Amino acid sequence: MKLETKRPGRMSADDALALWSDYRASGDRHLRDRLILTFSPMVKYIVYKKIREIPARCEVEDFISCGLEALIHSIERYDPAKGATLEQFAWTRIHGAVLDELRRQDWAPRSLRRWERDINQAREHFVGVHGRRPSREELADAIGTTPAELRTREDEIVASDVTSLNTLVLSDDETAIERIDTLVSTDRFADPVEHTTRDEAKWRFRAAFERLPRREREVAVLLYVRNLTLREIGGILGVSESRVCQIHGQLKKTLKASLAEDAGLFSDVA
Repeated sequence: MKLETKRPGRMSADDALALWSDYRASGDRHLRDRLILTFSPMVKYIVYKKIREIPARCEVEDFISCGLEALIHSIERYDPAKGATLEQFAWTRIHGAVLDELRRQDWAPRSLRRWERDINQAREHFVGVHGRRPSREELADAIGTTPAELRTREDEIVASDVTSLNTLVLSDDETAIERIDTLVSTDRFADPVEHTTRDEAKWRFRAAFERLPRREREVAVLLYVRNLTLREIGGILGVSESRVCQIHGQLKKTLKASLAEDAGLFSDVA
């Protein structure tokens, strides 16, 4: 006679039903907690093994929390008269809750997710058969589409997935790079050439400014750094407002003449 062996640590359906019946009769929260602890590994199993479409932007812990909540609800709503065991009933409720949460967090249409699954399956099959990653043409042929259509769908999939800019992606030549390196920057200050040009312009302006007479430098600092009025500057320097205006006009002419040969440089950084 073949002896049945029970998996260590796993509660039988009869034991689970007995524990559940005791909980329903007494309302003892400790009994409910024992049921939760008994079936909580099933939640992680469903999340990690059964639900493979979780996007990288989503936190697995969110789905586990969702599954645990569904487990608690299933314990409260279980009806043994309907024929299913508590484990079967909880499994169905947890699986459905995790799928619902996945759909809630994913704003991409289901048709696009089908494309994503088909592309991944075709790529994995090709690697298994040929021992290498397929080219775009080979992958498109395996799916039954054109390389251009495949490129369009892949771009849509990437656009639909919000993830870290430091996530590693694979380029066509199988080089692993970070996603941030695939983005086109519109920041002029991040351009090394732009940065060097601005530094050169600053250096030349400072050199020209240092050649100005002391009084003109004082007026420039009081006017453009401290943002004083011409009258206030005159009071500090002990001259009339009209005289400050003359000094200001002279320093502008002097700087313009000194930097005339660098007009193109300054226009580039304007």
